[in-house]
Amino acid sequence: MIRALAMSLAVGAAGFGEETLRYSINWPSGLSLGEATLESRAVSSGKDAPSRREFRFTLDASVPGFAVADRLRSLATDRFCSIEFEKKLKHGSRVSAEKTTFDPEARLATRVTNDGGGKTEIPVAACANDALSYLYFLRDELAQGRLPATRTILFGAPYEIGVQLAGQETLLVGDQRVPTDRLQARLKGPASETKFELFFARDETRRLVRVRVPLPLGSFSMDLVD
Repeated sequence: MIRALAMSLAVGAAGFGEETLRYSINWPSGLSLGEATLESRAVSSGKDAPSRREFRFTLDASVPGFAVADRLRSLATDRFCSIEFEKKLKHGSRVSAEKTTFDPEARLATRVTNDGGGKTEIPVAACANDALSYLYFLRDELAQGRLPATRTILFGAPYEIGVQLAGQETLLVGDQRVPTDRLQARLKGPASETKFELFFARDETRRLVRVRVPLPLGSFSMDLVD
């Protein structure tokens, strides 16, 4: 569930501005498990250097006897092409960290882990996406009235992700009713496949309002609070 939430946004990258979105992680009953934050900001890389964007996702949640603390960071071009991606996860007593750097000319991504896993080179497109840069790429595409084709993204290993429009729904954010487009997403990795729903506001920047993951115990969700 946490992995799916973590992966699971006419506006260019500058249109997102300095943005912070806060979420509640909820049981099917509505009881909160914790909170998450999505952040976007411009990054200065020196005079006359190409503009870049930094995206961050943090998640802190827990159930009795098990705590989760995820930290994701993506550095990308202003067209959402990944430059580097860092992932630090703590699930109970298990801790992992890794960094992936992207070489668009060689069309390779190099993944380095700190747990003895070593270094792995992964073939990628010239403009590749990690999980976070894809989220903002998707938002940009929706803002321009487009739905992207299925593509490969990196979240450590390569994953194939595809989305399709599944209708519209009005959701409550605080005391406001927010019209959204509901997308069904399918995420297929080397050894797993996950299906979940994404709800994007029908506003200028296509804020992510909800992620809903159907599981045997019920539908867990990540809901925008402000």
